[in-house]
Amino acid sequence: MTGEIDVSIGSTMGLAAAMAGTLAQHGQSWMLMILYSVILGLVVGLVNGYGVAVLGVPSLIFTLGTTGIIRGLVYVYSGGKTTENFAGSFTNFGSQTLFGQITIYYSIVLLIVIVTHILLTQTRSGKYFTAVGDNVGGATLIGIPVKRTKIVAYILCGIFAAISGVAFASKYGQVNIVAGSGYEMAAIAACVLGGISLSGGLGNVVGAAIGAVIMSAISRLLVFIGLSTDFDNTIKGIMLITIVVVDALMQRRSTEAARRERLVARANGSAR
Repeated sequence: MTGEIDVSIGSTMGLAAAMAGTLAQHGQSWMLMILYSVILGLVVGLVNGYGVAVLGVPSLIFTLGTTGIIRGLVYVYSGGKTTENFAGSFTNFGSQTLFGQITIYYSIVLLIVIVTHILLTQTRSGKYFTAVGDNVGGATLIGIPVKRTKIVAYILCGIFAAISGVAFASKYGQVNIVAGSGYEMAAIAACVLGGISLSGGLGNVVGAAIGAVIMSAISRLLVFIGLSTDFDNTIKGIMLITIVVVDALMQRRSTEAARRERLVARANGSAR
């Protein structure tokens, strides 16, 4: 929404999963795991936000660099070994349901989507995200704190990625050194598929959530028709490229249409 990108979410998720797994091995509480994951996401988000918003480094390049750093930390933290043998209460948590229908995982995700959507659409600060993505120069002129808004966006991204890492460890019951790899591509594809423009200014959290549901459905469909899971990232990559190309073409068409309207308006003004 702000026109920036973060490809470090997969590695952040992996490090948070490794940390949660270690805590689970020692029977620590969920609250402690969430606290550590929030701190991790906050730190990663601050670093990414500062590098992109303050230092002015292109977001793809900077977050690609932090991806390598964090992935290295995952290896150092885990010693290159798979973290497993978690406490049963940790791995069984996600299988519990509310009202006998919805698992706790989906309930938490739904709550996060609803709360985040309300904050971004109904609050003054939340609307800054779209305004910054739509027109950075215009946002600056009307007094919107562009740098701070981008930093907050990266912090939220980091926190959500880290919390997802805790859920990942609980769901799969083990964490290896490549945990979270490829999730950044799936997240970007889900956002674009849900109507969020890579150039910023368009889309919302609900659309991104719908895009994520579609991506999940595609993965399940591949399994259902008997295709190897190795094709999962291939299919998602093809989808991402296709969606991005279509988005770019639509943006170009919109820009050309706006330019023609300005030329026509200018010509009419000159004629008068």
